Amino acid sequence: MKLSLASLFLITSIPLMAFADEPVKKLSLSSESLTLTLTPNIGGRVLSVARNGQNNILKVGDAVQQQPAPHVHAGADNIAYLGHEIWVGPQSAWWVHQSVNPARAAKKAVWPPDPWLGQGTDTVIKHSAQRIELESQPSPVSGLQLRKRWQLIEGLPDSILLEAEAVNTRDEPVAWDLWFNTRLHPQARAYVPVANKEQARFQHITDEQHAPLDYQWHGSFLTLNLTTPEAPAQARRGKVFIQPDAGWMAGFYGEQVLIIHFPLQPEARIHPEQGQIELYLEYFPGDASAGLLEMEVHAPYEKLAPGQRMSATEIWTLLPYLGQATAAEETAFLREQIPLLEQRLNKAGVAIK
Repeated sequence: MKLSLASLFLITSIPLMAFADEPVKKLSLSSESLTLTLTPNIGGRVLSVARNGQNNILKVGDAVQQQPAPHVHAGADNIAYLGHEIWVGPQSAWWVHQSVNPARAAKKAVWPPDPWLGQGTDTVIKHSAQRIELESQPSPVSGLQLRKRWQLIEGLPDSILLEAEAVNTRDEPVAWDLWFNTRLHPQARAYVPVANKEQARFQHITDEQHAPLDYQWHGSFLTLNLTTPEAPAQARRGKVFIQPDAGWMAGFYGEQVLIIHFPLQPEARIHPEQGQIELYLEYFPGDASAGLLEMEVHAPYEKLAPGQRMSATEIWTLLPYLGQATAAEETAFLREQIPLLEQRLNKAGVAIK
């Protein structure tokens, strides 16, 4: 899929106006091991997840504080809130099947994302010590309304269950997939289980400032290397579309590792322009404030009749990691911990196949 530079980044988006005196509403789930914080504002997104005593593993933009109540309209631009949110795919169809912005439909615009899903205020359906459930506004852009649930898992204090459900609110069919997008700090090191190089396709997004991605296969894992590019480039940037060998991926950052499990799908069920896993990285060596890592998961592409629903699931597990920041030690950790984690998930009855 050919994406424009504008479609692939977001971190330079400029808010039209600020509402710093109206802070976002925050809801939290806490176990004996971790705390997850989200907001029903700005698309019902996750703002933080961290083990107790550790820093937020997610990257969140300053816009969360600067513009927590954006005006949602058909001409809205993207605002770099970051954190974790839910998009729909494929990206090439984002503005094709709508009439509220004819200019974007005519251009087949691939940016920005649906403002009703990403910037609207969700309704809080349930908030208890164990579960939070939100419902989005119906979107005139995608035709979907989203229901999102986050739940602590009994007996698994390191893990949280995420469920998303979309309903077609139109009186005609629509076709989409659900797309989880989780942003980590750019210094995070991502690993995906994939042994066959034909299962990954790379899109290097280069210019005078940006060099191609640096990557390697470490045994049965693909990882993106955080290496300094040759001058005059100052950063590395690109995206990789992956059909993984197993339904999980991992991101190491500091003394934590976020492991995201999801149902592994046959390649035929994923839209051909996407990958079941997608990694986007913009990395500026020595500048912790610039760039980011996106860990993305696509659910199956489905055609929905009016009123029909589709759903997608992830399980997040945040484990401590005290090893060295090397591929050898991190992949050894994953080979040891993933089978043990999946045994615990199976025993708890929440494993997703």
